[in-house]
Amino acid sequence: MVKMFYDADCNLSLLDGKTVAIIGFGSQGHAHAMNLKDSGVHVVVGLRPGSKHEKKAKDYGLEVMTPAEAAAAGDIIMMLTPDEKQADIYKDVIEPNLKPGAALAFAHGFNIHYGYIKPSEDHPVFMVAPKGPGHIVRREYAAGRGVPVVVAVEQDPDGKTWPLCLAYAKALGALRAGAIKTTFTEETETDLFGEQNVLMGGVNKLVEMGFEVLTDAGYQPEIAYFEVCHELKMLVDLMNEGGLNKARWSCSDTAQYGDYTNTCIDEHVRERMQYHLQRIQDGSFAKEFIEDQDAGAPKFKALQEEYGNVRIETVGPKLRAMFSWNNGKDDDADMATFTGKIARG
Repeated sequence: MVKMFYDADCNLSLLDGKTVAIIGFGSQGHAHAMNLKDSGVHVVVGLRPGSKHEKKAKDYGLEVMTPAEAAAAGDIIMMLTPDEKQADIYKDVIEPNLKPGAALAFAHGFNIHYGYIKPSEDHPVFMVAPKGPGHIVRREYAAGRGVPVVVAVEQDPDGKTWPLCLAYAKALGALRAGAIKTTFTEETETDLFGEQNVLMGGVNKLVEMGFEVLTDAGYQPEIAYFEVCHELKMLVDLMNEGGLNKARWSCSDTAQYGDYTNTCIDEHVRERMQYHLQRIQDGSFAKEFIEDQDAGAPKFKALQEEYGNVRIETVGPKLRAMFSWNNGKDDDADMATFTGKIARG
């Protein structure tokens, strides 16, 4: 049976007198740092000199250090840099400066699970992984609510790591919503599977291909966009509210019947999913990704360019500009930097 944790299950005072070093200040980093600070935790932020995030962190009243200085100061070091950069940052500046017995924390299990980061056995290792982007984690905290998390402990040398993990989750505001106990293995493999086969590699490809089939058949691109992309958000919102049943319940009988009898998702897709899961489980995907990143990411950059210019993106910007709710200023500074291109500046 799944194990759940809530605010009443943990003791925030376990963080009293401790310094939490947040390494990175991107989407998750800014949310963790700000939420913990507002919960009364002493927070320092580790950023490379000249980081574009330094002013924002300082404006919020956070102490900014180099990653090496933050690692030396921290009793808990939360690694919130991108997966492909974490191992080098850890090896070069975090590991040499760790206090004896300092805890290492993660919001994704990738580098621990695949062995790219291997802390010595005297360091507690835990994970608090929000099930939502950083700007939502921050927004929900500020509204007195929280975003659910999954929590795990990989190393527990002193028998105190679980209470410490839950105290961190409480300071983040996550236990207002709840935490689910997992493992680094389960979180990593299911997260990658969901991204590759459903959330990104599934939905994105269905939208792209559906648009191309309709326009190739002579239908107007604008109409095709509405039918295969625009309405998707409404269905996902209904799924979040009441699952697949509510999404289907809200649709017409015609739409439901077509869903049941005319889907293009068949057992061949299940077989492909199982193949991709195997590559995640045996480390093949991680190896391919990290080797490409270590070589300067030539394949990744080429794919970003290719997929950033798919046909649906020729009509999407014009139509999205018609939607009044898209014309306001983005509340999150990182999200506001989106230029329309996949590659980040």
